[in-house]
Amino acid sequence: MLRIGLDLGGTKTEGIVMDEAGKILLRARLPTPQTDGYDAILQNIYTLVRDLEKKTGQACHVGIGTPGAISTRTGCLKNSNTVCLNGKPIRNDLEKILGRPIRIANDANCFALSEALDGAGKKYGTVFGVILGTGVGGSIVFHGKLHEGAQHIAGEWGHNVLEADGPSCYCGKRGCVETFLSGPGLVYDWSQHGGDASLKAKNIVALADQGDAGANAALQRYLYRFGKALSVVINILDPDAIVLGGGMSNIARLYTDGPERVARHVFNDELRTKILPHVHGDSSGVRGAAQLWPPQDT
Repeated sequence: MLRIGLDLGGTKTEGIVMDEAGKILLRARLPTPQTDGYDAILQNIYTLVRDLEKKTGQACHVGIGTPGAISTRTGCLKNSNTVCLNGKPIRNDLEKILGRPIRIANDANCFALSEALDGAGKKYGTVFGVILGTGVGGSIVFHGKLHEGAQHIAGEWGHNVLEADGPSCYCGKRGCVETFLSGPGLVYDWSQHGGDASLKAKNIVALADQGDAGANAALQRYLYRFGKALSVVINILDPDAIVLGGGMSNIARLYTDGPERVARHVFNDELRTKILPHVHGDSSGVRGAAQLWPPQDT
């Protein structure tokens, strides 16, 4: 049976149809009607699934990657930065609308699953997947199986406090990893040291690569925090590989300078964990959503 994977993003919802061998047969996307609210987002998902199935001529299993996670206490979505989804029984509502069981997971989980199964982490037993984008997320895959944890928060390193006097985070704490290692986090740090706040993170990185002293200093602070934050994950999990995704994962120095910065803080005499760029890029999340249905379950 074919699998549909959906990646529910803040600005777009992407869908694919995947066969049992992992080949993508169809791809489509629609704008996410975030400003129109929860019901409009559900209808958008229904429309995307209906249109993909019409093209395939058959019903498909459906997996969805979404920001946030399903609460084990309420069954509703929590911790989503698409805030209109929080507190809503999104899995139950979608199963009613689509008329079948679905599988749903955090978008970072879907990224990690895709990269662990047939991406950058496919040769490794324990893979920690990292999203460095407008937010910071993480996920754990053990030998090809997603580990969500007892409360569906396994891998959520982005909301560990890195510096207690740091910037305010939407989660209610201050100085979370996300406030420093996200794209907006780099821009904030740069602006706090006199940089132009209108620049995007990629522009600051480009300036650093061109030799701008202020931008280079901002990137050095970023690398220091990257090393300190990721070392905590390694000390606890000791993964074989860490795969980076999201827009900030395109910073080349994360792979040239990053391992040494991480090694400074790891409780060991060497760093064996590989730090790798993603293979599937922006498709990792939507591929992983489809792969929530492994071939033996289809």
